[in-house]
Parts: sequence; structure tokens; C-alpha cells
Amino acid sequence: MCYVYILQCSDDTLYTGWTNNLEKRLETHSKGKGAKYTRCRLPVKLVYFESHEDKISAQKREYAIKKLTREQKLKLIKKAPELIS
Repeated sequence: MCYVYILQCSDDTLYTGWTNNLEKRLETHSKGKGAKYTRCRLPVKLVYFESHEDKISAQKREYAIKKLTREQKLKLIKKAPELIS
């Protein structure tokens, strides 16, 4: 199982990524060892995720989400079930 996720950074920007282990990836981001983009924007908060059967479909979805405008991403987040932090 693979996941596509969106993080909200401390400066209110959104970061989109994919992983095959969501919990471990979030921990990596939170420790400042994740993507270069999020390292200087800690803390980060998971605001959206979706699961995919394989790496290829997760990567395609990540690419599609990254092409969305900020407003479109916020609508996607708003439509998703609320996450328990």
C-alpha cells in the first residue's frame, strides 16, 4: 500500500508527497529529516492523505495534486474526512 499526503507547514504552505509508510514518513518530516522544503518550515501537520494500491498510481496522483492550485488543494482537504492528530 502506498499513500499520497499533504502537509501544512508552519508558514501555512502546503507540501505534497508520497510514501509506502505514512507513519514513518511523517516522523521523518517532523524530525527535520524529510524533504528539504519542509525542514525549515517545522512543525508540519498532516492535513490530507489517500491510499493507493501501488507506487505508480501514488506517484501519478502526487503529480496531479502538485499541479493543482492552492485553492484546489484546500478544497480537496476540506472534502476529506477529518484526520485525528
